[in-house]
Amino acid sequence: MSKSPIQVLLIGAGGRMGLAMTRLIASEAVPGLVLAGAVDRADSPLIGTDIGTAAGTGVAGIPLSSDLAAALAAGPDIAIEFSFHTATAAVAPVIAAAGVPWIVGTTGLDDTEQAAIAKAAESIPVVLAANMSLGVNLLYALVGQAARALKGRGYDCEVIERHHRRKKDSPSGTALFLGEAAASGYEWNLNDVAIDGRTGIPGERPEKEIGFHAIRGGDIVGDHTVLFAADGESVELSHRITSRDTLALGALRAADWLVGRPPALYGMLDVLGLNPSPPQ
Repeated sequence: MSKSPIQVLLIGAGGRMGLAMTRLIASEAVPGLVLAGAVDRADSPLIGTDIGTAAGTGVAGIPLSSDLAAALAAGPDIAIEFSFHTATAAVAPVIAAAGVPWIVGTTGLDDTEQAAIAKAAESIPVVLAANMSLGVNLLYALVGQAARALKGRGYDCEVIERHHRRKKDSPSGTALFLGEAAASGYEWNLNDVAIDGRTGIPGERPEKEIGFHAIRGGDIVGDHTVLFAADGESVELSHRITSRDTLALGALRAADWLVGRPPALYGMLDVLGLNPSPPQ
């Protein structure tokens, strides 16, 4: 017996990621997913527009709405959010109350917003990921492994990221994600050792430091490099995304994986089976 299609609600559907997911759902890039609803901020210029038309897939019969409560009341199987981080804390209790599993791909989240997501995960399954590509999450695992191998051997760690000119947050959520991998491997607390770029005369680089450097320009989708540099040699682990569809496809794969899971806060490492300590 074939399983019923998974009804997907897109939050932030009028943005670049939302439109990419609309196209991928329409093309059945992940079989078994169907678009059930599309919402965005009330000031989106696409409000009232058929989301399929906006995404260039033809008429989908689903107008972009600003009424999240009504979209949730329609009974979607899962909600996928790529929106601006300031909306996330308000969205979290609404989705939790509706009992709808939630994929969060929004970046730039502060501690309050992350706490709201964690609270929601007490009653619904949630996947929270700074980056949903398979390659980036593999890179995370490799960075952690490299840091554990190089710990205490004189290798300085720096994270360099490049994104398009319209990206609002810095460093990127993915850069911080990779920095966490390095800090964990070194057995450091990232908050204690992170520094955003350098200017003036900051003095010699201390041993316990992870530098973050953000480049913004053009239409770069996302490049990340983690550098381990010692006297005499350096090691660079890099990943480059050339199409935003890579991120959208990862979110849809996460949606297919999450439906039916117990309430918990998951990450893409769980989706991909790379988490050595998955939520119980």
